[in-house]
Amino acid sequence: MRVSVSWLREYVDLPADLPTGDLAQALVDLGIEVDSVEDLSGSVTGPLVVGEVREIEELTGFKKPIRFCLVDVGNANGTGEPQEIVCGARNFAPGDRVVVILPGGVLPGDFAIGARKTYGRNSHGMICSAKELGLGDDHSGIIVLPADVAAAPGDDARPVVGLDEVVLELEVTPDRGYALSLRGLARELSHALGVPLRDPGAAPAPAGTAEPAYPVRVLDTVGCDRFAARLVTGVDPTAQTPEWMRRRLTVAGIRSISLPVDITNYVMLELGQPMHAFDADRLSGDLVVRRAEPGEKLTTLDGVARNLVAEDMVICDDTGPISLAAVMGGETSEVVAGTTNVLFEAAHWDPAMVGRTARRHRLFSEAAKRWERGVDPTMPLVAVERAVTLLTEYAGGTAGEHILDLDHVAARTPVTLPVDLPARRVGVAYPPQRVVAILEQIGCTVTRGADRLVEDPGSVGAAVGDAEVLTVTPPPWRPDLTDPADLVEEVVRLDGYDRVPSVLPTAPPGRGLTWRQRRRRAVARSLAEQGHVEVLSQPFVGVHLADRFGLADDDPRRPAVRLANPLSEQEPLLRTTLLGPLLEAVRRNLGRGLRDLALYEIGLVFLPRADAGSPPVMGVDRRPAEAEFAAADAVVPAQPQHVAVVLTGDVEPAGWWGPGRPAGWADAIEAGRTVLAAAGVPADRVEVRAAEFAPWHPGRCAELLVDGVVVGHAGELHPVVLAGLELPRRTAAMELDLDALPDAPVVPAPDVSGFPPALIDVALVVDERVPAAEVERALVEGAGDLLESVRLFDVYASEQLGAGRRSLAYKLTFRAPDRTLTVEEAVAARDAAVARAADLHQATLRGT
Repeated sequence: MRVSVSWLREYVDLPADLPTGDLAQALVDLGIEVDSVEDLSGSVTGPLVVGEVREIEELTGFKKPIRFCLVDVGNANGTGEPQEIVCGARNFAPGDRVVVILPGGVLPGDFAIGARKTYGRNSHGMICSAKELGLGDDHSGIIVLPADVAAAPGDDARPVVGLDEVVLELEVTPDRGYALSLRGLARELSHALGVPLRDPGAAPAPAGTAEPAYPVRVLDTVGCDRFAARLVTGVDPTAQTPEWMRRRLTVAGIRSISLPVDITNYVMLELGQPMHAFDADRLSGDLVVRRAEPGEKLTTLDGVARNLVAEDMVICDDTGPISLAAVMGGETSEVVAGTTNVLFEAAHWDPAMVGRTARRHRLFSEAAKRWERGVDPTMPLVAVERAVTLLTEYAGGTAGEHILDLDHVAARTPVTLPVDLPARRVGVAYPPQRVVAILEQIGCTVTRGADRLVEDPGSVGAAVGDAEVLTVTPPPWRPDLTDPADLVEEVVRLDGYDRVPSVLPTAPPGRGLTWRQRRRRAVARSLAEQGHVEVLSQPFVGVHLADRFGLADDDPRRPAVRLANPLSEQEPLLRTTLLGPLLEAVRRNLGRGLRDLALYEIGLVFLPRADAGSPPVMGVDRRPAEAEFAAADAVVPAQPQHVAVVLTGDVEPAGWWGPGRPAGWADAIEAGRTVLAAAGVPADRVEVRAAEFAPWHPGRCAELLVDGVVVGHAGELHPVVLAGLELPRRTAAMELDLDALPDAPVVPAPDVSGFPPALIDVALVVDERVPAAEVERALVEGAGDLLESVRLFDVYASEQLGAGRRSLAYKLTFRAPDRTLTVEEAVAARDAAVARAADLHQATLRGT
């Protein structure tokens, strides 16, 4: 929110000599973040003066109309003579006062002004528009000063156009919606600086009348618990927004549209009460405030036709919805250039409804921003009265004698607060009188009760003795004050955060990283060393992802946890596999021209518990009991940690050294082996075998097992999945459950033999359906203790071997720890290994 200091001074008596830095620090101390402090007087440097147009000569013969003007700038040019200026604007005439920047001045954007010859005439300066001065987006014409502005030629133009302002840009947290108004900020500063407040919300406003200003029915008093309106007739449709109002709106970042609309925006900034102006002549029949019906549509003021849902609140007439309540009005009832009868509406809407509607339609209007943070329900009549007064003052017309006020606002629920709770929570001695004074200062009604035994809300069942109990009713503009902890925060905030001692707890002794942390780091490091690049994806997915992957109905990855308030309606679910977001990252990189990708991610997946039910409601007044923790944990979805890899393109680049090699299913399986090795799982406990598991290709998918338990899958993704995601053919992937892996065993130091090895190669012919890992395991079993290592180095198939047969060539390394092996010992071990493979898999030596 952007606000000028001069506007703030109208409601709070800021000291005249208060430095801007101190003002910003006071807001920061109150918990309101100050993004920037901008002195507009420095945005335009050099001579910027008021000028009066004396003569205008129309120049012809050019592609666009050009005017040669003589402008009286007093003695600002040092001569007292009229200044010659060439200008292309057409919205001024002789006798008008304008804003002139003389040679030597610099406009925003570092645009220097000098004397030059243009269009055949000498031009000494520039007559400025609002856009050129950085005061708005209007570049259709130059600024013509109103007749009531007291400024003579040659006077400094900065105070006249608002360039003497100091503007604060504030970041208001979601719990302080009241601070999105001049009224709220002025109240906060009055607390911080101890200066008087002139509350614009305390202005008198007439009450509702028996006969309404316009027939309105509210069918949902939960979504809209107050609705006020008043009619103004006979308005001058040509009346312009006064310059002072337009200037304040521009500084606040709001574009000037028309006088009635500008007034609603001005009142919103002033009081924090969003409003809407209807053209009463464009309404058809009674107004009805209700929930939208399925299938209804509304074209909002931004020209977008929106499909409404049952949770949306709408204002309707006989033609249907004419406004998306609390978010944006509709085109059919908006104020237009010829509007003469204006119906002002100010209501109070349910914040949760507004927040969900704004996100659903992606309409984050200034009104919605305030509604979802909470608005004072006592302001509608005050806001209507303020808007009617401004409109009749600047556009004439007659204010209707009838006022509508449908009030269903429920009374605030008092909060019970032990008077010593702030001191116990924060560690600062807050006397009871100080606690009461602060709460009353922010507008609370405080009733002091008798002393009684209370339980410390911070510890279960621990009594703290006799303590006076306060019954606190928060003010209507503070909907965020609902619990004792909220009131404690207010006491601490207004008494000063700087009084809270900074005491760090003694760090308990530790043993460094846990074994799970070490495992995660080892896995990440090993994949990075293999050339994979880590990504961090959002854990949100769409409802269509399970269908894209072809998951079966009974697949445990199909059910997913739905977020109550998703960031995007297109991705309302939590992922049950890392592959969805990871493949989206691959597609995004491919779209940016990268073709060779090896990405990996380590993160949590979220698996809902069957029949989990709803979590227990736990307040903030005390620590939950162990039973409550257990009940909450039973609802929380299981969140195992997974690791996933996706490869596409060349894993070995092509060049003068060779053709390169594309990534394939074998690389994905090798990535899984790399992860298992980094996790400390011995290779002899790992098994890889063929499997069918979506979304992998059924003929090119392997499952990874540890001690006979499946912990992951790897291979080439299914062509249908790749086509649906617009990914290249042959893209491979691996996903593995790290939490399913057993603890890494203690590995003894290896015995190193100083004797030479015996190297023997064997080529075994087996059925092509026999996994190479099974053959390798048979060789290890048969060779005995003399076998040091075995490695597959060739796979071969041909017609000579026979249909459905293939040759697997292994390199066997034999070594004894205490002697040099003889040829006979090595050959005997080799023969035993081959015999075991023959027994288990009918393997035969190739060539025999």
